[in-house]
Amino acid sequence: MTHIVDIAPSRTEQVAPGVYAFVQPDGGWFLNNSGIIVGADTVTVIDSAATASRTQDLRAAVAETTSLPIATLVNTHWHTDHTNGNYQFRGATIVAHERTRAMMLEHAPTIPDPNGPFPDVDWGPLEPAPPFLTYAQGLALWAGETRCDISWVGTPAHTVDDSIVWIEEHSVLFAGDLAFNGSAPLMSAGSVAGAIKVLTELSQLGAERVVPGHGDVCGSEIFLLEIDYLKFVQDVAAVGHRLGRTPLETARDAADNPFAGLLDSERLVANLHRAYAELDGAAPGDPIDLVATRRDMIAFNGGPLRCMA
Repeated sequence: MTHIVDIAPSRTEQVAPGVYAFVQPDGGWFLNNSGIIVGADTVTVIDSAATASRTQDLRAAVAETTSLPIATLVNTHWHTDHTNGNYQFRGATIVAHERTRAMMLEHAPTIPDPNGPFPDVDWGPLEPAPPFLTYAQGLALWAGETRCDISWVGTPAHTVDDSIVWIEEHSVLFAGDLAFNGSAPLMSAGSVAGAIKVLTELSQLGAERVVPGHGDVCGSEIFLLEIDYLKFVQDVAAVGHRLGRTPLETARDAADNPFAGLLDSERLVANLHRAYAELDGAAPGDPIDLVATRRDMIAFNGGPLRCMA
């Protein structure tokens, strides 16, 4: 269904009865996953997509899975790869954390930037469509007889507004961008320390199937791998910070590392910016210069970032 020909096509994968993951390979920048939960009379979708055409692919996947109408769209966080396509679900109830709504009103949808890190992406005719049913801590959403517990994770991690969707009956967790499978985690807009705390808690949840925000469906072991990566970031940051090296210099010093093979490895620079801020006393989620993190990722990468959206 996807229009990209040099990576694998998007696919719909059943993870439990009536529960599906819409997976967009290869899971790199702006190639996010979504969820499809088929109830008795209606469908719930978890996260839209980054571009107009990819959201059309998602809607086609829903239609191929069931003829039932889409009644609810849940956003796991505000980032535009998960929310740009919300406008294609008008008529559905859009649900998210109250901070997700606030952040989307300020930042979404994506505005094309020829000087930005992704100058060649065709975003399509995007329109604002923030959530209009919000919560502070969480809520239970019923897709027919399937209970979906939606919960804010309690602290900034990937972003300030991360939520998970836990289907305990089937031991399925939609983790949003708290899980990156095969690509480097990204915590520059949230907290490295907060993410380690949250990922530790998620690893103890006992989910048998984890639908990550990016990459193939996996198990709870993904959280342990991410914790190892983020502890590595903290260790590298401590050394670089002590030596007076910039985050970009420190990333280049550590370019040959056990995690260098992860897709989008330039995120190391962005994560170091956050780790440096925390070493300087910043609280989780405190604003940092995200323009500088993008500029340094481009410098580390030697040019615009690889994005197949």
